[in-house]
Amino acid sequence: MDNYKIIDGKKFMWDGEDYDSESAARTNIKKYGQEGFETRLLEEDGKYLIYTRRVATDVGVDGQAV
Repeated sequence: MDNYKIIDGKKFMWDGEDYDSESAARTNIKKYGQEGFETRLLEEDGKYLIYTRRVATDVGVDGQAV
């Protein structure tokens, strides 16, 4: 499985976990949402996979957060 996927033109990173049930995955999706992540849930080979992304905001010229 891929460490990342392009979904709707956006790059999402796999969280590294295989979830046996959709409900277990959705529990973690809720946590990611509270932390400001955009998520996508995919099913592959009977396992549920979470892909996440978060857009960086206000990065200064020298790479330091503003």
